[in-house]
Amino acid sequence: MKDGKIVAGITQGDINGISYEIMLKTFEDNRIIDLCTPVVYGSTKIWGFYRNLFKIENINLNLVMSPKDARSKCVNFINIMNDNAHAEVGHSTQMAGEGSLKALQSAVRDIREKKIDVLVTAPINKYNVQIPGKKFVGHTEFLADAANTQHYMMVMANHNLRIGIVTGHIPLQDVSKSISKNLILQKIDILNESLQKDFLIVKPRIAVLGLNPHCGDNGLIGTEEKETICPAIKEAQEKNILAFGPYSADGFLGSETSKKFDGILAMYHDQGMIAFKSRAFDTGVNYTAGLPFVRTSPAHGTAYEISGQGIANADSFHAALYMACDIFKNRKRYEEMNANSLKIDISATNKHNDDDITIISNDDY
Repeated sequence: MKDGKIVAGITQGDINGISYEIMLKTFEDNRIIDLCTPVVYGSTKIWGFYRNLFKIENINLNLVMSPKDARSKCVNFINIMNDNAHAEVGHSTQMAGEGSLKALQSAVRDIREKKIDVLVTAPINKYNVQIPGKKFVGHTEFLADAANTQHYMMVMANHNLRIGIVTGHIPLQDVSKSISKNLILQKIDILNESLQKDFLIVKPRIAVLGLNPHCGDNGLIGTEEKETICPAIKEAQEKNILAFGPYSADGFLGSETSKKFDGILAMYHDQGMIAFKSRAFDTGVNYTAGLPFVRTSPAHGTAYEISGQGIANADSFHAALYMACDIFKNRKRYEEMNANSLKIDISATNKHNDDDITIISNDDY
């Protein structure tokens, strides 16, 4: 933190999409720089191009070499592209992919070194992001790899809806063979932990969706529920996690029942994404649970089809920035609460020796 404010690293995303438009529209709201100290990893030349295009002038920009030089009350900018950078609005280009990757790599380096507190990633086009000898499938997997962890999960969230995805970015044909009892249990654990630590829900209620239509109709149209999902839920319950289900996705997500839960676990990407985006497309946030640092992103893509027109909705990016700061604060509070969860009964020290000191947990109050 700098001057008591959260330092928010923001990657530029694809320079030919709507990233700069939604950033500019967000920073027009001066309340953002009261909340945090933003540090954008991008191109001042591209920033100037879009600022002139949309006629946005009232943003104080501060060019820095490192987040440690960032100032409050302005948008700090780290230039990661050379003077040849130029936008080809609405088109996928190699330059855009290279700029996306360089911004992401620079920001990840800085958050690992604790030079920034949270990371907000603007939308990229994963098809023009190329890493030599490696396939780039998305922000989520790239960040998990950078954090050297398999304990992560994509979660779509807003103020009252949180949907985690078990299998993530894989082909639909691979979903059934990819899910296992252990994988589902791991994702329940991650979601439960995130709801507690990142959203400060003391005892979260988690709904687990089935894979097949009607949860397999007792094995008539699929056995994954009986053989894999139910055993995972049972084991989670044995670990004192409030996991319930499996629920048939169509009926559950189409009813009021879903509002009774703090989190929902979907088996595959579109099962969760379609439900979430149909309810919260403009205000939704893509959050990566389980990472050692906080990362959020707007719930939409590059939107090439409307790029440069000035009609992009910045609410999702706005929400992603606010949620990143909220989660950072929540993690601090959670750590403080855990540090105070065991208390020594001071009065006992007057009656007993050190071996007899009574440890009292919060559960005793």
